[in-house]
Amino acid sequence: MLRGARRLLPPQLRGRELALPRRARPLSTAGREEKPSSFLGTKWKDTAETVIIGGGCIGVSLAYHLAKAGMKDVILLEKSELTAGSTWHAAGLTTYFHPGINLKKIHYYSIKLYEKLEEETGQAVGFHQPGSIRIASTPTRVDEFKYQMTRARWHPTEQYLIGPERIQELFPILNMEKVLAGLYNPGDGHIDPYSLTMALAAGARKYGALLNYPVQVTNLSPRSDGTWEVETPHGIIRTNRIVNTAGFWAREIGTMIGLHHPLIPVHHQYVVTSTIPEVKALKMELPVLRDLEGSYYLRQERDGLLFGPYESQEKMKLQESWVTNGVPPGFGKELFESDLDRIMDHIEAAMAMVPVLKQADIINTVAGPITYSPDILPMVGPHQGVRNYWVAIGFGYGIIHAGGVGKYLSDWILDGEPPFDLIELDPNRYGKWSTTQYTATKARESYGFNNIVGYPKEERFAARPTERISGLYEVLKSKCSMGFHAGWEQPHWFYKPGDEIGYKPSFRRTNWFEPVGREYKQVMEKVGVIDLTPFGKFIVKGNDSVKLLDHLFANVIPKVGATNISHMLTPRGQVYAELTVSHLSPGEFLLVTGSGSELHDLRWIEEEALKGGYNVEIKNITDEMGVLGIAGPFARKVLQKLTIEDLSDSAFKFLQSRHIKLSDIAATAIRISYSGELGWELYHRKEDSATLYNVIMEAGQEEGIDDFGTYALNALRLEKAFRAWGAEMNCDTNPLEAGLDYFIKLNKPADFIGKQALKQIKEKGLKRRLVYLTFETANVDPEGNESVWHNGRVVGNTTSGNYSYSTQQSLAFAYVPTELSKVGQKLEVELLGKNYSATIVEEPLVLTEQTRTRLQKKGGSAKV
Repeated sequence: MLRGARRLLPPQLRGRELALPRRARPLSTAGREEKPSSFLGTKWKDTAETVIIGGGCIGVSLAYHLAKAGMKDVILLEKSELTAGSTWHAAGLTTYFHPGINLKKIHYYSIKLYEKLEEETGQAVGFHQPGSIRIASTPTRVDEFKYQMTRARWHPTEQYLIGPERIQELFPILNMEKVLAGLYNPGDGHIDPYSLTMALAAGARKYGALLNYPVQVTNLSPRSDGTWEVETPHGIIRTNRIVNTAGFWAREIGTMIGLHHPLIPVHHQYVVTSTIPEVKALKMELPVLRDLEGSYYLRQERDGLLFGPYESQEKMKLQESWVTNGVPPGFGKELFESDLDRIMDHIEAAMAMVPVLKQADIINTVAGPITYSPDILPMVGPHQGVRNYWVAIGFGYGIIHAGGVGKYLSDWILDGEPPFDLIELDPNRYGKWSTTQYTATKARESYGFNNIVGYPKEERFAARPTERISGLYEVLKSKCSMGFHAGWEQPHWFYKPGDEIGYKPSFRRTNWFEPVGREYKQVMEKVGVIDLTPFGKFIVKGNDSVKLLDHLFANVIPKVGATNISHMLTPRGQVYAELTVSHLSPGEFLLVTGSGSELHDLRWIEEEALKGGYNVEIKNITDEMGVLGIAGPFARKVLQKLTIEDLSDSAFKFLQSRHIKLSDIAATAIRISYSGELGWELYHRKEDSATLYNVIMEAGQEEGIDDFGTYALNALRLEKAFRAWGAEMNCDTNPLEAGLDYFIKLNKPADFIGKQALKQIKEKGLKRRLVYLTFETANVDPEGNESVWHNGRVVGNTTSGNYSYSTQQSLAFAYVPTELSKVGQKLEVELLGKNYSATIVEEPLVLTEQTRTRLQKKGGSAKV
């Protein structure tokens, strides 16, 4: 009988490490060693439209999609053989599920492609689709599943919350003692990664792509016209663009051109058992099981089981030497020595959940490298600062991402814009602050947190703070709960005596709910100060600066001393970015964007400047400049104490900007506030932040000045019906359906990007509109991406939401069909498994300070 998990090992191997021999194939590809294509036997070209570096499933999928879409001269270079690296030893799991929103689209496309790939290419792919079940064994997990259900219903993916009886039917060998519920995705399963890659390769060749291997890239040389020279032992290839899909060699490719991609190889292990009689006796293949509390996946492999855990960050192992010393020469289809002691806790959890494992013998242990980014998400798209250099790297789940990412990148390359928003995968979300130490520490956390509960407003604390801290960090860090924003620490909410402090995540209202209401009241009734330093900040100047910005933005260019809100659109008329544009002096502009969009927006601006040959200088001053926001009815009174400038309404109007001195500290002051209240944003040298903060707080003592954070700012902006980029608008939406008509000047002379497409959209009419909903809930509030129902069916989705502290009800923006978008329309919003009755109301709930002031001057009533 079994005495402990060690008995999983075959008797002859107990007491020593178990590893596959060098270059052995795991699972069903054993014995099907690919014969490398010799260089001499392959057609060689010295010019290409696109060169893809790396022949794993990601690179081969991109070659397939580009060639199939009609691109000529697609060349893939692989230093070893196809699937070498991480693809060949992957467990091959495929799932429709993803907690993100648009990554669901990537998963969906991949599975639909894999279903028909064999028919298209004639290559078997070994695709099994028995479905998958995520197991909830705690009430919090059940809440998480309900939270994920409302985020999935408005997508085409099939997903169901099922009870124990149905779980037992689908997985009869499961111990049901602790099982409360399951998240079930029919159509999920697993695929043979080797066969999948070979089928994609066959398709790529069929459509005209060249797959050359073994060919090592030895150097990359950018040319002045934006093209590249790719150097290999066999000659130089001139190409219009490079795509780095080199897996755990991606760092080395990046280093060739001076980039340091934040990637690190992780040791991932899975074990395969021999035949288990109870499994063999089953009439149908078992669904893939994910025991989230046990932190492992388990699936059927022939008549046995395959089991793969994700160890805690303390136990998991990184291959850090590859980061400092490079990948060992010749490493391609090799594995690491296994370490079953490291995963023993998970083995025991699996045996408790699936008791037949207790009598099973291991026949294979696979311990191989998988490349992780700091946040576990891949890096996909063009890279800022280097022309025509694209990446698709850092895939912790490359098999399920391969099909969809190949299609996504292909469309982006061919169409000049992303087919939908995936800013969470933008390689430019990282910067110089993403050091090797940060990457390693964060990858440990991300790997260990693979199966933790995914709460709203999640924070992860490893490797924080980075070197990217504002001048107020030391002053504020003990007074508030900080959030992580593109490397920065920014206050979410502030503590007062009697508050329950710290990070207390929940699917319901939690410890920050009352303090945020207090900060909301502070800004509405007195005056508050907020650290806005993480904003992305650029200076654009030069002879052609006005022409460039007129081409980039759909709004008019503000006059000198003025500021406006402007949007950059894509050629299809989607909202690529929203920025604040201030005309500081003739031909010199300050552009401000959200922290998460900094390099995303800068890359677009730089690319358009280069393409159009504009004579401009573009400088990123994000790390040099601090920003303080001050807002509330007493904001003017406080600031006036510190400056000789006239800050009166007539002298310093709304949306004006100017250089001023506040207690001898130089600042660019813009009269604007995302709170919608009287306020200014104060741009200054970062080293002056603490001094400026202190003099403002001292000057405001009589007015009762205090701090506020981003949670209160969000509540304030939602009541004013201010849209947010990344929520109400992004590359999935056009500005007309988002209600941004005021900022879009279709009649301005300049032919701005997206203008013609937007005219066509307007002419055809809108199919959906952004609406403003209020509803009563029970201790839970919307945050965005929840399903909106009407007459028993899902008709749309929320984009962002919050509690309205002024009207004491829940508030949300949502997209719904045009015919359901009128004020007064009754709808329902699904939160944690319950549908709440909602009503479309006229926006805003609370008028802005500027509007209230104007109405009061006219003798009208001001809605607050």
